[in-house]
Amino acid sequence: MLKSVKIFMLIILTAVLSCSFSIGAFAKGEKVDTSYRSVTEIHDWGAAITKLIVKIGKPVPKQSITKDTFKVHVTRSDDRLLDSPLLEEGYREVTNAYVADQNGNPAVRGKYVVLEMKIGPTVSLGSPLNYYSGSNKWIKSDYTITQEKDIKINAGKFGTISGLVIDTFAGETREIVDSFSSGQATYKDVTLTYADYAPAKDKKKNPLIIWLHGGGEGGTDPTIPLSANKATSFATETIQSYFNGAYVLVPQTPTRWMEGISGGADGTSIYQEALMSLIKDYVANNPDIDPNRIYIGGASNGGYMTMLMVRDYPGYFAAAFPVCEGLNNNLVSDNDILNMSQTPIWFVHAKNDRTLPPGSNAIPTYNRLIDAGAENVHLTIFDNVQDNSGLYKNADGTPYEYNGHWSWIYVYNNEVETKINDQTTTLMEWLAAQSR
Repeated sequence: MLKSVKIFMLIILTAVLSCSFSIGAFAKGEKVDTSYRSVTEIHDWGAAITKLIVKIGKPVPKQSITKDTFKVHVTRSDDRLLDSPLLEEGYREVTNAYVADQNGNPAVRGKYVVLEMKIGPTVSLGSPLNYYSGSNKWIKSDYTITQEKDIKINAGKFGTISGLVIDTFAGETREIVDSFSSGQATYKDVTLTYADYAPAKDKKKNPLIIWLHGGGEGGTDPTIPLSANKATSFATETIQSYFNGAYVLVPQTPTRWMEGISGGADGTSIYQEALMSLIKDYVANNPDIDPNRIYIGGASNGGYMTMLMVRDYPGYFAAAFPVCEGLNNNLVSDNDILNMSQTPIWFVHAKNDRTLPPGSNAIPTYNRLIDAGAENVHLTIFDNVQDNSGLYKNADGTPYEYNGHWSWIYVYNNEVETKINDQTTTLMEWLAAQSR
């Protein structure tokens, strides 16, 4: 009888301990140390928050987490919308989840959990940017991570974490963007901000790639031109490999490069002298830049400015690559054509570009350059702008199609090519081969 009582008491004690562990992974009154960090990556359509690194307060084994462990809610707001800053809110789809270290690397055991989320050109909930009133800006994305299923602390049946609600923001990582530096320079009464990337130091001269942003990326935050449409690509290993390491300079205008002396897109720019001064100072301050290999390109507004620079500084740049450029051919004189012909140029555009139709800009200017005897000038006209990664498709299975003005996507992915001397050559291969 006594033995039976002892066995019964042991069962009761075990049950009590089990309950205390399941509801008491954290001691009563203990402050739970939880928070989250966001990770932003730059894709063809722009910036996307791709994952959260969530600190859950206690180390857990890797098998304790699944993509159903947490729900992720986000509220996006833009303080430029004074009447109602709220843009949208909703739940993001978690596509993968795993235990990690504090840097988000998968771990066998850790007190961090990475939640990867669905992204895409139509998944607006994932965007940390908003385009409003003609310009892009980083916005506020407030996340709440709610635990839906218990997390086992150990491999055994005892000890669980439950009921977590995590909404403390602990910072962010912007991949590749964070590898750029930033600065500003004032010339007369014009101040330009800029982002720049420096390759690893070596004992040789390195080329310089200058990229001029589009109309929606002006302002005073030089991370915007890097992030709104993937200008970070110039600092990736893939693009850098063509140049064996290249400097990248991304100047930013306070407004638009097309802001002319007498009006918009009048064939001039109030920022042109300041831009050239910035370029020359940057080259002087980085003596390992090869002055014979300075390349300039830009999209839309930036393509417009690229054309002005090769027109007014003939022979300074080793090559130029204007993309969906906005300098109307009617504003280009015969003397301008002679000046432009001194610089190798590769035009990129799409037929269905309704913002800056190539028939008014790139095509007739290219034809005039050819007629003037320019030997190293090329033109690539795409039918449209579509996703070539295979990741994004329409309902009928055809590739997702972007706005026809976005031909810069092909440039960032080095999907622009032509036949030169019977050899298929990509834009980046061609660019890297040019020297004054």
